[in-house]
Amino acid sequence: MSTSSNDVTDTATTAPSAPARRIALITGANRGIGRATAVRLARDGFDLIVTYRSHREEAEEVVREIGALGRVAVALPLDVSRVDGFGAFVDGVRDALGKTWHRERFDVLINNGGVQVAQPTLQATPAAFDQLVDVHFKGVFFLTQQLVPLIANPGAIVNISSGTARFYVPERAIYSAVKGAVEVLSRYLATELGPRGITVNIIAPGAVATDFSGGLLRSNEQLQKHIASITPLGRFGVAEDIAGAIAALVSEGNRFVTGQRIEVSGGVHL
Repeated sequence: MSTSSNDVTDTATTAPSAPARRIALITGANRGIGRATAVRLARDGFDLIVTYRSHREEAEEVVREIGALGRVAVALPLDVSRVDGFGAFVDGVRDALGKTWHRERFDVLINNGGVQVAQPTLQATPAAFDQLVDVHFKGVFFLTQQLVPLIANPGAIVNISSGTARFYVPERAIYSAVKGAVEVLSRYLATELGPRGITVNIIAPGAVATDFSGGLLRSNEQLQKHIASITPLGRFGVAEDIAGAIAALVSEGNRFVTGQRIEVSGGVHL
C-alpha cells in the first residue's frame, strides 16, 4: 500500500458560515459501505470528510454527489495501514476544518477503511497477518488515538467489525480475529471517552454485496442464493443497509447507546 500526499482535493465544496452543521469523517469512503454511508449522512444533514487510499477520482465523485445534496465535503488521501502517515493526515484534517468550516473539531468518526485477505488458518502467512492487523487494528487504534482530540463533545465513534467475529466463514481467521480485537478496543474507548459524552459503538455487517473480497458476493448468483437461504430476512445485504444502521447510531436522538456491538446481517446464522 502506498501513502499519498495529505492535501485537500480541488473538488472540496465551500461551507456556508451558518448554521453550524455536524461533520463526520469516514475512512475508505470512495466506494462500498463508506461511500453509501457518506451519502446517507449527507442526506441526514451532515457535512463530510471522506478518505481514500487510491482511486482519487471516486472520492472526488463522492464529494460532488454530496455537494449536489446541498452539503459540504472534503476528500483527503489516507493509507490506514501506515501509522507513520497519520500525523500529516491529522494536520490535513485540522487544516480542512479551519479552511472549509472555520472550526477546530468534527463530530463523528467512522473507522470503515479495510481490505480482505482470505487464507486457510493453517496456511496463513505472516505477510497476510501483518497486513490485516495493520489495516484493521493497528490503524484503527492509532488513527483514533490521534483524532480523538479533534472530536467535539459530545461526539460519536463507530468502528466497523464483521459478522464473522461471531460466526465461522472459511479462510477468514485472521480477518475475524482482528475484527474481534476492534470490538474489545471499542468497549475500552467507550469507557474512557464516556466522560466527554463521546459514544463508541460497533457495526458488524453480514454478507454485503460490494467491491470487498473482489466483489465476490456481488457477482456470484449461486452465493447470493445460498446467503439468502440461511438468512431470516431472505436476502443478502447491500451497502445502503449498513449505511442506514450507521446513520441511526450517530443520530442526535441516539446519545445513550455506547459500547455496543450491533450486527447488521439480516439475522444470518442465528
